[in-house]
Amino acid sequence: MGSKIVVNNYGSFDVTMAYGKGSTCYDVNGKKYIDFLAGIAVNCLGHDFKPLVDAVSKQAEKQIHVCNYFTSDTGVEFAEKLLKATGFEGVYFGNSGGEANEAAFKLARKYGFLNGGEKRRVIYTLESSFHGRTLATLTATGQEKFHPPYFAPYVQGFKTIKPNDWEAIKTSFDDTTAALMIECVQGEGGVNLIDPKWAQAAAQAARKAGAIVMADEVQTGFGRTGSLLASDELGFEPEVVSFAKGVAGGLPMGGILFRGKANGVFKAGDHQSTFAGNPLACAAGLVVLNELQKPGFLEGIKEKGEYIRSQIKSWKNKNVGEVRGKGLMIGADIVEGLSAVEVEKKLLENGLLTSTAGKNTLRLVPPLNISQSEIDEGLEILRKTLETF
Repeated sequence: MGSKIVVNNYGSFDVTMAYGKGSTCYDVNGKKYIDFLAGIAVNCLGHDFKPLVDAVSKQAEKQIHVCNYFTSDTGVEFAEKLLKATGFEGVYFGNSGGEANEAAFKLARKYGFLNGGEKRRVIYTLESSFHGRTLATLTATGQEKFHPPYFAPYVQGFKTIKPNDWEAIKTSFDDTTAALMIECVQGEGGVNLIDPKWAQAAAQAARKAGAIVMADEVQTGFGRTGSLLASDELGFEPEVVSFAKGVAGGLPMGGILFRGKANGVFKAGDHQSTFAGNPLACAAGLVVLNELQKPGFLEGIKEKGEYIRSQIKSWKNKNVGEVRGKGLMIGADIVEGLSAVEVEKKLLENGLLTSTAGKNTLRLVPPLNISQSEIDEGLEILRKTLETF
């Protein structure tokens, strides 16, 4: 229905959602779906989460938008609590992951110019990475399928390095390198994991060449992998972290955290956005941050993720290859001869929301507070559906 009147840039299915409760959604026809998608890792607290609904409603009555010539009390409160929780020194708010990475790349370019002149322009990203849909973030994305000729010419100054390749580290960085950006788990690339020791070594080599190190945590940040920031567990201590998706529980928000050599690079006028850091999104962000910091919440994410992965592996289904992930960011490879998209469509028909990623991977990113009963109900749909192929 909606795809007939809204430009279908997303290849959307012919399903119109009406409402949700917890990790369960219902379409306009009343059909029920278990949510293993969370709006692609956005609805981190599920649907109709009362503290989030109450905070947004209360903020809407008080103030929805404040011109960025000023600050809002809600925005200042969220920024202060976010910096305290993450250990960073500064934050820039935007509205999306693409905006967040665009800001990070601009910061990196300015840092390179200030610390090496016009020759220090190169930004390295990883092969199989995904960083957004703007021209710069598309260019930075390490997958050729995202570089069709009709969007050319692409932005100059981006190069890629193969993740977990130790030899590549030795020859990649020099005095032309402004930054290295590591996507902590490659979501769109197929839920690919990064070796912590490799990430640390790559970061060390980039810094030795005079560059800063950045982490793309648009999908991994804010509890998705079972830690506040996935880069903390990888241990490469980035100067810049981009974030979005789950940060505000469903409201549009993104941004970058920065510290050390990256702190103080941006000055007034360098990067701006009309809606950035609006009080409504910040009010939602406060609720998300509060939930994540509750005792046992992050550990619970790891336990749920391990349970889902172990259950899928235990089926030994002939249609499933490797199952991997961190926390509630899970990828299950669909074997050759069967399309992950085909599986996704059948799961949708059977009442389970999922997505695909990489070459042929089924991606599962349910709400972080999904209940055990909803996990089991969703897994049963997944098991029975896989057996039909």
